[in-house]
Amino acid sequence: MDKLGGVAPTQKFVLSVADVAEHLGVCRQTVYNYIYFEGMPSIKVRGMRRVYLDFLHTWLKEREQVLA
Repeated sequence: MDKLGGVAPTQKFVLSVADVAEHLGVCRQTVYNYIYFEGMPSIKVRGMRRVYLDFLHTWLKEREQVLA
């Protein structure tokens, strides 16, 4: 975010599986496991999985509460 509260132009709103893996510090297979077995929200765009950044953060917060 910039100082005025807007979003920086380079910030992504939709992440690839590789982007999510890098963001979380895990491998791509772990992200696929989260998607298919643990309910991480994702969409399919032209055959490729994508994850909305906002949905990822919400999912992480929910898991944090459940696991705490």
